[in-house]
Amino acid sequence: MNASVATALDLPYPSPGGSVELFLDLYTGHRPLIPARAFMLAAGSGDASLPQGLGSLNVSGKCLEGPGFPPYVRALGRAIEDAVNPADISTLHLHHLAFGASPALLAALPKARRIALVHGTDLLYAEMYADQRAVLRHCADAADVIVIPTMAMVDRLLALAPPARPKIEHIPWGVPDALLATPPEPSRTPRASHLRLLYAGRLTPEKGVENLLHALVVIPDVELSVAAPPSQFSALAPLLHELGAHVTYLGWLRRPQLWTTFRDYDALVMPSSTLEAMGLVALEAQACGLPVIYQPVPGLNESLATSGLATDFTNPTALARDINRLRTTPGMLDALREAGSANVARYPLSTTASALTALSDQLG
Repeated sequence: MNASVATALDLPYPSPGGSVELFLDLYTGHRPLIPARAFMLAAGSGDASLPQGLGSLNVSGKCLEGPGFPPYVRALGRAIEDAVNPADISTLHLHHLAFGASPALLAALPKARRIALVHGTDLLYAEMYADQRAVLRHCADAADVIVIPTMAMVDRLLALAPPARPKIEHIPWGVPDALLATPPEPSRTPRASHLRLLYAGRLTPEKGVENLLHALVVIPDVELSVAAPPSQFSALAPLLHELGAHVTYLGWLRRPQLWTTFRDYDALVMPSSTLEAMGLVALEAQACGLPVIYQPVPGLNESLATSGLATDFTNPTALARDINRLRTTPGMLDALREAGSANVARYPLSTTASALTALSDQLG
């Protein structure tokens, strides 16, 4: 494969999260949307199970802060230098302005053009860690252009790196075209008397799941299922016990499993408490005919707007009122399904890939 793009995530394959799924959707597979030399960290189980087109970087010592961070970045840079011929690379796709992969790519391939792609965790971790704030500013300064998926992220980015404003380009993320064209068949499970809610994603603090659990335990006739990484769900056990909350755990579902699972529920819940870059899992749910109930934080309020049901997961009374509306208002769930389908049709992943390729051509 002749690839002129190099890109990397310093996360082991496989790792949960929308940014990882977007990365894999863009650069891997038999016919990638963007041919690239794409890398993630080695998971310790060899490369046999990696998707086609994904390479591994056998680098240990991943960290976010402190004296171990610069050596870790240097080790990543050396691994990239060993794996890539600079003459083959014209453009870097710097996924995440923070963390280790982007500064490593900049050091290893200093002559390539630089397109930075901002994700929500970049901004959150740059606000939390001084070293990550420095990395974000360094990468923003080095980038030729900085791509954001929603305009809601601009103010947050500029508060951390004010000189970035002239470089910002708005390109929304997208969901696989194949999912839009052929979503899973509708479920034949009869409609339950209670409302079946699904949470799917990581259970890190900014995802707002604690707010969701506190609210749902006082709302009758609601069943919650969770699809999340096992270790993160296990960490919820003390809170579930304290609240006396019953939750059905589905495990961590790979994408095709999740898409099929969407059809067995009445709504996806997105209680994120801070921001979302785009909320890809919500868009994928809409593509599968699943309505979305969400906290209108920056990012989600732009990508979903009126196609989902905005509510306040921090206010049990408000959440109970809106869930009761879903349960009792004739046609409301069907209307949200139709609105969601129309909304997600605006975000095919092929459009994202084409825009990124055109942007690279413009820089040339």
